Amino acid sequence: MKILLVGRNGQLAWELQRTLNVLGEVFVAGAAEMNLADPDAIVRVTGALRPALIVNAAAYTAVDRAESERELAMAINAVAPGVLAAEAVRLGAALVHFSTDYVFDGEQDAPYGESDPPHPLNVYGASKLAGELAVQQAGCPHLILRTSWLYGARGSNFVLTMLRLLQERPEVAVVADQSGAPCWSRWLAEATAFLLAAHHPRELPRQEAVYHVTPAGEVSWHGLACAIRELMQCPGNVSAIAAADYPSAARRPRSSVLSGARVEGDFGLHRPHWRELLELCLAELRP
Repeated sequence: MKILLVGRNGQLAWELQRTLNVLGEVFVAGAAEMNLADPDAIVRVTGALRPALIVNAAAYTAVDRAESERELAMAINAVAPGVLAAEAVRLGAALVHFSTDYVFDGEQDAPYGESDPPHPLNVYGASKLAGELAVQQAGCPHLILRTSWLYGARGSNFVLTMLRLLQERPEVAVVADQSGAPCWSRWLAEATAFLLAAHHPRELPRQEAVYHVTPAGEVSWHGLACAIRELMQCPGNVSAIAAADYPSAARRPRSSVLSGARVEGDFGLHRPHWRELLELCLAELRP
């Protein structure tokens, strides 16, 4: 089976290059090969390869910058997934597309299920929700996997930023009134391969295909920073602040915890606790 993996150097795409190899021959298209802001480039690459499965692990993820780059965020996160889905229909292929907890406003106290109505607070969340809808409307066999607070041993993410700041500064102030479930990119890549191994791509659903794939448990950004400091024995201290005291261009959800009950029930996916996965990731970063 030919698999087209969209994204090359991102933290999730990097891990997917390894995990998807068990399912077929993986062809990787990074920004140099496929500019997601150019629909013609998407059609050209997919048409030349004619994959049986397209996995879209690329996205515009600069949450604050998206507020001033709305057109670019929408082109990559909303229009491009629709073009990929239309190509999947034309080629008789299936599509896996990744989305985010930021499609919700965070005002719900209980974890969000797949059927809870989305209400994004920022341009990034709105663009990702539009991408979900574009995939669903195309009608190809697909999975839309929503995750949250993605981090890994490479790329740009909260964990790596905290490790650097805790070495450079005597104290780091971190928001304590926003909560979610940090997700290690390697586990998400392995979970994706597990879900795909359960079905032939063409047997994937055309409707009701949204799943929340996150670790178990929840924590605040401050709690996550404290866990990083503890596990890596960093010299800097971590202080707690309110989101209102940390000015940013984009509003963020107060609580974007996602329920994993559906993916556990439908696929039998085991979701480890977020701290267990953090420990595994940090073990690889120790000198």
